[in-house]
Amino acid sequence: MPRWEPPSDRVAELIRAGAAALLDETSALFEQVDAAVLEATPPRLSADPAITAATVATNHANILHWAGANTRRPGAHVPANLSPAVLDLARDIVRRGLDDSTTLNTYRVGQNIAWRAWMTLAFTLTDDPDELRELLDVTARSIFAFVGETVDGIQELIDREREELAGGTHAERLETVNLILEGAPITSARASERLRYELAGRHTAAVAWTDEDGAGPGALEQAADALARAAGARRAFTVVASTRALWAWFAAADAGAPVDFAAPPGVRIALGTTAAGMEGFRRSHLDALATQRLMHRMPGDLRIASYQDVQLVALSAQDEEGTAEFVARTLGRLATADPELRETLRVYIREEFSASRAARALFAHRNTVLNRLARARELLPAPLEGRGLQVGLALEIVHWLGARA
Repeated sequence: MPRWEPPSDRVAELIRAGAAALLDETSALFEQVDAAVLEATPPRLSADPAITAATVATNHANILHWAGANTRRPGAHVPANLSPAVLDLARDIVRRGLDDSTTLNTYRVGQNIAWRAWMTLAFTLTDDPDELRELLDVTARSIFAFVGETVDGIQELIDREREELAGGTHAERLETVNLILEGAPITSARASERLRYELAGRHTAAVAWTDEDGAGPGALEQAADALARAAGARRAFTVVASTRALWAWFAAADAGAPVDFAAPPGVRIALGTTAAGMEGFRRSHLDALATQRLMHRMPGDLRIASYQDVQLVALSAQDEEGTAEFVARTLGRLATADPELRETLRVYIREEFSASRAARALFAHRNTVLNRLARARELLPAPLEGRGLQVGLALEIVHWLGARA
C-alpha cells in the first residue's frame, strides 16, 4: 500500500464530525443505497429473500465500517471489509452461476450513491474553499481505496470458489437447474441425464433455509430428506443455493395429500405446488420462492408453510399500496384491534362460518368464540353478510403480513 498522507488537524476534525453525523442518521442513506443496489441485482438473486437480506446487511455493514473507522481515526486508511457475512454473500453469488461483475458492479453502485451523499454532507461542514477541497480529496481517496481493496479481496475469494466448484458436480447441477428455471431450450431428457433426476414425473419443490449461524448445508440436507420421506418419496434432489439455503425437489406418493412434517429446530421450509414435467419442476420452485418471501415478511417465526396456504395473499400482495388500502377499507377498526379477534373471525370464515368448528380449531369454548365474533363484527365498517370473501382475504393478508399490511 502506498504511503497514506494524513489530513490536516482541522480537516481531520471535519471528517470526524461528518462521519459521526452519518452514523447518527443512517436511515436515509441506507434506503438510497439499498434501492440502487437491489435494482442493479439480477432477478435470479433479487427474487431470493435470503440473498436480498444478505445484500442489504452487507450494504449497511460497509457504510458503518467506513464511517466508524473515520470517527476513530479520521482520514486514515480504512482496511477492507472482508467479514464472514460479506464473503458468504460472494460465495452464494458464485454458486448461483453468475459472473464476477454481479458482485463487483453492486459495490460500485453503492459506492457512487454513498459518495454523492458524503459530498452533500461535506458542503454543510465548512464554507472555507481550501478546507472543503482537502476534505473532499482525502475522503474521495479513502472511500475509493476502501471499496477497491474490498472488491479485490472478494475477487480473490471468487476465483478460489470457482476453482473449487469446477472440480465437483455442483457446478453442472446448478447450471442445469438454472437453465430449467430460466426456461432455456434444454430437453427434459438431457436435463434429467445431467441432473441424474427424472423430470418426467410430478414434483414438489421446497426451499429450506436457516436464519441462524452454524446450521450448515448438512442440517438442511437432512431436513430436506426427512421432508421427502414424510411425503412418501425415497429422498430429495437438492442443490445448495447459498450458505444458508437449499433448494429441493421430491416426488410425493400422493400429489394431493398434505405433508405432515415439522421442520427441525433452526430450519424453515417453504413448499411449492405439485406439478408434472420440467415446467412443473420450474413452476413449483417459483411457488416455493413466493412462499419463502411471504414467510420472511410474516410476523413471528413460522417454521413451515406451503404455497397452497399463501397463494391468495401472494397474488394480492404484489401491489403493496393497493393491498394496504384494501385491508384498511375492508376491515376498518378491526385491522388494528386485538389480534385474537381477527384470528377468531379468520378461522370462523375458513371453517365455513361454523362457530363450533372454529371453536375446535382454536381450542376455545364455543361461547368464547361467539363473544369474540360479536366484538369483531362491531369493528367491521360494514356487515359481514355478503362480504365473507373480501373480509376473509383481508384477514389472511393481515395474518401473513402483519397489521401494517
